[in-house]
Amino acid sequence: MSETGLLEDENGELSCWWHGGKPDYKAYHDNEWGVPLDDDIRLFEKICLEGFQAGLSWYTILSKRENFRKAFAGFDFNIVAKFTPEDEERLVKDAGIVRHIGKIRSTINNANRALELVEEKGSLAAYFWSHEPSIEARPEQADYASLRQITMSDASKAISKDLKKRGWSFVGPTTVYAFMQSSGIVNDHVEGCPCRVLREQQRSEFIRPHLR
Repeated sequence: MSETGLLEDENGELSCWWHGGKPDYKAYHDNEWGVPLDDDIRLFEKICLEGFQAGLSWYTILSKRENFRKAFAGFDFNIVAKFTPEDEERLVKDAGIVRHIGKIRSTINNANRALELVEEKGSLAAYFWSHEPSIEARPEQADYASLRQITMSDASKAISKDLKKRGWSFVGPTTVYAFMQSSGIVNDHVEGCPCRVLREQQRSEFIRPHLR
């Protein structure tokens, strides 16, 4: 990787540095990370998995994602909200996921809080996208030196504070910012990565959901 934060593959193609050239990780970078998302189930999945990542690498979580999906009913929060203590016991014994009882209970709790948020706001998508930062609130430069310093933002702090008031857990401002990056609410592909241009095009064509 150069000081630009770009990684060059064997074909001479550039991309963000952080996937390290791992094929499955690069596929995530190329096809998912930063794509604007308005599907409530997938948004719930993303924010839960970001919570599970705390203290771990994202690649660890990504490699277990299919196991997480099986364990948590595809992250359908309508179903997860009904999980019982027996489900907690099942999950904490599941070697295919991160067996952290606090994070498991948090996911079940957050599913119930998600139901409340949908009832109030119309959808999770409408709620999260209502916090999309303005162009003026974003860094002037999208270079590696600028982007690498950002671990949270005013928007992620505001979302985190509001979610915690609503009873959500494992939604600190750093976790929320990573969620915003992955769901396309911000575009943090490095300048020079072809995905940055693609994501900007996708974001320009994306129809923002509206609050109820």
